Amino acid sequence: MALNLSSRQDVATTEAPDFDAWRQLVTESFVPLDVENSSSGSFHGKMRSRTMGDVSAIEVSADGHAVLRKASLIRPSDGHYFKLSIMLAGSGLLIQDNREALLLPGDIAVYDTQRPYTLAFEEQFRCLVLMFSPQLMELPISAVGQLTAVKMGRDERLGKIISPFLGEIARNLDQFSNATGTRLAYNALDLVTTMFSEELDLSRGPATNPRAELMVRIRTYIDAHLGDADLNLGTVAAAHFISTRYLHNLFQDEGESAANWIRNRRLVRCRRDLKDPVHAHRSICAIAAKWGFSDAAHFSRLFRTAFGETPSNYRDR
Repeated sequence: MALNLSSRQDVATTEAPDFDAWRQLVTESFVPLDVENSSSGSFHGKMRSRTMGDVSAIEVSADGHAVLRKASLIRPSDGHYFKLSIMLAGSGLLIQDNREALLLPGDIAVYDTQRPYTLAFEEQFRCLVLMFSPQLMELPISAVGQLTAVKMGRDERLGKIISPFLGEIARNLDQFSNATGTRLAYNALDLVTTMFSEELDLSRGPATNPRAELMVRIRTYIDAHLGDADLNLGTVAAAHFISTRYLHNLFQDEGESAANWIRNRRLVRCRRDLKDPVHAHRSICAIAAKWGFSDAAHFSRLFRTAFGETPSNYRDR
């Protein structure tokens, strides 16, 4: 699955000649972290990073150490991110939500920056980290929370496809044009979402949960019909032979609002298209209409509330 990319663009490469420099670089590149070094000897670390649409891709190579996201360091102003790691060389232990995952080359795991976690590397290692907003993943945050610090190996089910793909992104990080990098980052998140969905289905085992299965069908239906102008709570409920009241209750049980879920999924699709070079010829109004927003001014207000800037500023940036 080699990526043959001819358009070369340099990534930002930063090397830390000692541990103090590395500690500062780690916090500046991710979120506030405690960084601990168990060795008193020399230390060297390097990061290669680039922004691919709304996804930060960072290849980390360093001597053994540990990073800790302590509860005392977590603040709302840090932002909320998922971090997806694939181990490329060496090994690492990820701990979050009372789970532990020993990651070997090719293994993938996700963790959440709004909850404490630990990553420990005993020896020299190399990994790729994709850091992105939870809104980019087509799963509720509560669902992804069931998979933090769960190892998904390169020899297991979809890992056989996704692990080599992510490895090729790391190897070709400095080969991407902006357009290619953006599309590959979104493709990677779509693949990972599929892998997580499968993992969640399998984790239920033979004793299935009818409410959970219904929610999966409802979310799948919503995503398939986001572009329908008449998509609303009534049509979703009718398609699943339930009342709108029961639909509300299903989402409330997961800490969501059904109407907000539909609106946010549409906004995320709009944001992807605004960044995607394939849609550069489309007007903002056309993209909004494609995903069910018929009023351009209303769409602009919703977009700014959700993402902190207008659609035009986002596209220009």
